[in-house]
Amino acid sequence: MISEETLIFLKKLEKNNNRDWFQANKKEFEKAKADLTDFTAFLIGEVSKFDSQISNVLPQECVFRIYRDVRFSKDKSPYKIHLGAYISPGGRKSMAPGYYFHIQPGQSFVAGGKHIPDGPETLKIRSAIANHTDEFLKIVGKKSFREQFGELRGESLKSAPKGFDPEHKALEYLKLKEFMAFIELRDDKFLTSAEFPKHLVKTMKEMYRLVAFLRNALS
Repeated sequence: MISEETLIFLKKLEKNNNRDWFQANKKEFEKAKADLTDFTAFLIGEVSKFDSQISNVLPQECVFRIYRDVRFSKDKSPYKIHLGAYISPGGRKSMAPGYYFHIQPGQSFVAGGKHIPDGPETLKIRSAIANHTDEFLKIVGKKSFREQFGELRGESLKSAPKGFDPEHKALEYLKLKEFMAFIELRDDKFLTSAEFPKHLVKTMKEMYRLVAFLRNALS
């Protein structure tokens, strides 16, 4: 489970997003980071039981830095007001299809799939969907999948992508620019409950077939 202290720290940080406050409360940040790192280690251990490709990933390779890159941003706040970890082969830097866990008071969520693929990656994924349509539709049309996630999240083209049949039965998926299953976790009390870890593992297991399909498409 996630510690209540981690959420309290993030609430304080949102109200005091400056270097002086952060330095004065560095120990609280280190505790929050360790909390997420430990939880990520737990997730890796459990998820690797059905997704062997992430079995050798270290939790430190998955947890994102809290420091913002403000070079090209009008918002010069130095710190993110959330914590996040991306579990995938190679960790957060690889950006291979995987699972993202986002902690932010009242706005937490979990997502699985491929976030903003580049041009060649998008073409590979669309081609895989077009060539293995029944397999893909079975994944995203599964009753338990749709009950948890509904439709895939992501921006979409207004018409069929170039080179693809505008009458294709999976056209709505071919038009997507990213391919993510997504579920909100807005109840902070649930995040800190004893039931939450097993629930999150079960959610990621439901995402696995989509993640595996996308990895195969990009391999």
